Amino acid sequence: MIKALILDLDGVICDTAHFHYIAWKRLAAEYEYELSEADNEALKGVSRVDSLIRILQWAKKDISPEQFEQDLLRKNAWYLDMVEEMGPNDLLPGVSTFVETAQKLQIPLALGSASKNARTVLNKVGLIQAFQAIVDASQISRGKPDPETFTTAAKLLGFGPNECIVFEDSLAGIQAALSGGMRAIAIGKPSDLLGAELHINNLGEYNFADFQ
Repeated sequence: MIKALILDLDGVICDTAHFHYIAWKRLAAEYEYELSEADNEALKGVSRVDSLIRILQWAKKDISPEQFEQDLLRKNAWYLDMVEEMGPNDLLPGVSTFVETAQKLQIPLALGSASKNARTVLNKVGLIQAFQAIVDASQISRGKPDPETFTTAAKLLGFGPNECIVFEDSLAGIQAALSGGMRAIAIGKPSDLLGAELHINNLGEYNFADFQ
């Protein structure tokens, strides 16, 4: 029986994924590499460190460990400059209704994000109090598609994996949910998000009658 819902952040609750793309694209340009939208799709749900590793591979660039850490910090600073301007109006369609319905039905919510800035973003959009558990990249050792993000969230809520549904917009996230023994609902194109049991355009399309 399903008892809890676990949500990804970028592309599910708000479109900070676009901010990541702008920041990564700026950094990639310094490596003389033009980061495409297709490249960015491959970075969705991937940790900051692994994202930079992939970009350096695509750009065929080698940098020192010191430069690697410095570039991670610079990319994050550019991203946070954009996050600073966020507010409740930056929530994606249907998010407010989804959260309100979950609260009315007393369904626990958790966040499972690859971003180390998850709490900052939730504060900006006014949803920090809506989640009974928040798991970000600072709390885990293995990022998506490893299930650790979601299994940790389930444990914090006090439920088993088979009692949780995950909402994701990335293939890595879908794979993480399934390998962790959870059901997965995808937000986005079915062709890009194979393996999910249901595909919706946004959280507002979720039918809570299915949950019950």
